[in-house]
Amino acid sequence: MDRTHDAELIDQFRDPAQRDLAFRMILAKYQEKLYWHIRRMILVHEDTDDVLQNTFIKIWKGLPGFRETSGLFTWMYRIATNEAITFLKARQRERAMIADDPDDIIKGRLKSDPYFDGDELFRKLQIAIDNLPPKQKKVFQMKYFDEMTYGDMANILGTSVGALKASYFHAVRKIQTAFETSD
Repeated sequence: MDRTHDAELIDQFRDPAQRDLAFRMILAKYQEKLYWHIRRMILVHEDTDDVLQNTFIKIWKGLPGFRETSGLFTWMYRIATNEAITFLKARQRERAMIADDPDDIIKGRLKSDPYFDGDELFRKLQIAIDNLPPKQKKVFQMKYFDEMTYGDMANILGTSVGALKASYFHAVRKIQTAFETSD
């Protein structure tokens, strides 16, 4: 990411006369990446849009106090991740109250989502990912889908590179096992 351009956008945002324009420029630059990051965690387009809107609200409110100790996208990514996790925890509580099989719920959501055009293999992958423990799920998605380096992930998640590598390794193994047992 272009940190110099981001610093200029942040400066513009802090100027009340340029705030709206600067925010629109920030959104134009990062909205799609944040959408797909959240979508991979949430799976459903409508829910993703809701979480993305909450993310933008938090970004708008937090930008005046942004200390620039990390990159703008790293900071925004962390907010998006936290909002998605909050949503997933609420959804998990809902699931606990439902006697249905969680895999069936996920399959139903993916099949009914008009924006999901994945094949059966991708559907199996999404179900396997959704069954991972939260930390492994996050790490797998960041590495596999977002192609983040372990260093960037460590910065975002506040953990060591070694712990991230171990989480990714275990996630991959669990996904492989899920594919082997689903055949």
